Amino acid sequence: MAEKSSIFDMIGPVMIGPSSSHTAGVVRIARAAIKILGAIPEKAEITFYNSFARTYEGHGSDRAIIAGLMDFTTDDKRIRESLEIATEKGLEYHFKSVGNASALHPNSIRLKLSKGKRSVEVLGESKGGGVINIAEVNNFKADFSANLHTLIIFAEDKKGSIAFIANVLAHDECNIATMSVSRKGKNDLACMVIEMDSGIKDVTFKYLESLSWVKEVIYIPDIVL
Repeated sequence: MAEKSSIFDMIGPVMIGPSSSHTAGVVRIARAAIKILGAIPEKAEITFYNSFARTYEGHGSDRAIIAGLMDFTTDDKRIRESLEIATEKGLEYHFKSVGNASALHPNSIRLKLSKGKRSVEVLGESKGGGVINIAEVNNFKADFSANLHTLIIFAEDKKGSIAFIANVLAHDECNIATMSVSRKGKNDLACMVIEMDSGIKDVTFKYLESLSWVKEVIYIPDIVL
C-alpha cells in the first residue's frame, strides 16, 4: 500500500533555514531524541551520514541539530545562533561525518546523548518536508514518526506481553495506530514501540513501569513542529 501524504508533508513546516530536510527535519530529530533521553543533554556526539555528511555545515544542519537538542522549535529564530547559545549553556557537543554508509538513509543522523548517568543513542532520518523517522533507539529498530503520542517499552521477551500491554492501553481508551517489536533474541530484551492517537494517563504510565518484567518505559508526546 502506498504511503499517504498529509498537508504537512506537502507544504512543510513553518521553519528557519533554507531546507526542510536539512533544518526542520533535523530540529525534529533532535527534539525527539531529547524526549527519549528525558532531558536537555549535557553531552552530545552527533554523526552525520551520506548526504548530510557532505552538506551539514553549508545547509545549517549543525545549527539545527544543536537547536533541537535545546528544545528549540522549527520556527525559533535562535536556531541561527544555536551553537553560540549551546556554548553559553555548557552543552558539550562534537560533530562527526561518515560520507559512505550505504545501509543508511541518505539523510541520517546518529545522536549519542547523555545527562548525568543516563545516556541514549538515537538514529534519525530526515525524509523531506520536515517529516522524520526515528529508525533506532539504543540499537533496537524503532521506526516511528514523532507525529503521534509514542510509547517505547523495553521489557523481557515474555509470552503474551504484547497482548497484555495492548489490553492495558485499551482500558485507558488509547487507540493504537501502529505497533512494532524488535528483540535481541528469543527470551532476551525486547523493545516495543507503540504510536497512539492520544496520550496515556499518568496512572497507566506508572502501572506499566511497575511491572516486574518491564525494564523501562519512555513516553513521547505528540511533537509535530
